[in-house]
Amino acid sequence: MDIEQARLNMIEQQIRTWEVLDQDVLDLLGEIHREDFIPDSYKDLSFADIRIPIGHDQTTMTPKVEARLLQSLKLKPDDSVLEIGTGCGYLTTLLARSSDNVKSIDIYPDFIETAKNRFEKNGLNNIDLESCDAYSLLDQTETYDVIVFTASLPSMDNRFLKLLNNGGRLFCIIGNSPVMDARIITKSDESNWSHESLFETDLPALIGAERKESFTF
Repeated sequence: MDIEQARLNMIEQQIRTWEVLDQDVLDLLGEIHREDFIPDSYKDLSFADIRIPIGHDQTTMTPKVEARLLQSLKLKPDDSVLEIGTGCGYLTTLLARSSDNVKSIDIYPDFIETAKNRFEKNGLNNIDLESCDAYSLLDQTETYDVIVFTASLPSMDNRFLKLLNNGGRLFCIIGNSPVMDARIITKSDESNWSHESLFETDLPALIGAERKESFTF
């Protein structure tokens, strides 16, 4: 397989045609090698329009969803980012290259360890990794400019909005398989926020989300 041609095809045939036209995003997708983050047994599918298994019944997002997510967040160089679900670390890398710093958590320690090695190989030093349950974050006082859920939620739990700075953006995928709604929620202040529906997709649920008290947005 011609890797560079496959990468170009992914960008031009999948991503650009899915309304991703931000040149900075397209350039970054060409620069960061997605195949370096995919399990060896699936590397030939690194550029395919599919969700790739990464273990623990979890999957990657498709390339076009990753790209659309990145474009929609409109990340700034001084943004602080919280990523809930490190997974294979590819999206983490895109976020880190587009912002000031990223805190990325995952409930699976082996995901964290594997991602750490990948980040070191890519020379990234603005990523803080932690293995923990997402709901443990609700007790902390630290807040962020951007929050990204890489797993779906049956309904939006508004408690996570407390972790968002005023003017901040939160990406989430809400609903039940097979049809879910990808959204950007923007927080104006402690009592006002708005949301934009981006597209329909499907993604495994956040571990434990169905057992937590949630509040529909």
